[in-house]
Amino acid sequence: MDKKIVIVLPAYNAEKTLFRTLEEIPQEYRQFIILVDDCSKDHTVQIAEKAGLIVFRHEVNQGYGANQKTCYTQALAMFADIVVMVHPDHQYDATVIPQLIQPILDQKVDAVFGSRMLGGKTLEGGMPWWKYDANIFLTALANIIFQRYLTEIHSGFRAYSRKYLETVKFERNSDGFIFDTQIIAQGMACNLFFEEIPIVTRYFPEASSINLGKSIEYGFGILWTLLRFFLHQKKIWRNHLFERK
Repeated sequence: MDKKIVIVLPAYNAEKTLFRTLEEIPQEYRQFIILVDDCSKDHTVQIAEKAGLIVFRHEVNQGYGANQKTCYTQALAMFADIVVMVHPDHQYDATVIPQLIQPILDQKVDAVFGSRMLGGKTLEGGMPWWKYDANIFLTALANIIFQRYLTEIHSGFRAYSRKYLETVKFERNSDGFIFDTQIIAQGMACNLFFEEIPIVTRYFPEASSINLGKSIEYGFGILWTLLRFFLHQKKIWRNHLFERK
């Protein structure tokens, strides 16, 4: 393989699940794995260092979006051609990384997302019904605004090409969970191309998940992002967030 694949793990209190996640990453993709620790209160950093990962640590907790900013900045500094984000909470099945990156290797698209909606058995896997309904509603609304089709905009299992990360202004995004939607909207605004693959997810006590209150806040954040995108595209309110670097 002549492309450099870098796996990034945005971590927070992942000591119980990190090894299980690493064991699922196919052997041929374990050469370059970055873990960014967002000031965990457990032994995530020590476990990651023992496993031989490249570790960066935030001295104060900055948030999920800020963690991704460090992940992608460091991966690009390592001259990554493709960057794969996998949550180290073992919620996503990392064995499908080859399928995730193949469309980028084939130069068909600039980003590939794992979709729980394509994977089927979403509720059977343990997703709360209110998250499932909100997922469908917000994704449908996003498709109307973007005028392009995705089955899910909330997955935390993604692959980006170097072109994607060098095109969008991801550094300007939120330090919180809304980062995931903003980086999609930026790609849409920059006319980048997307594909999805089916995935299944696991819901169990150690898997990270935001509560109802945070989910409501996240939902309103998505609505605000979509409104800003719409106004920018209609040239009503120019927003630097959705412009190319």
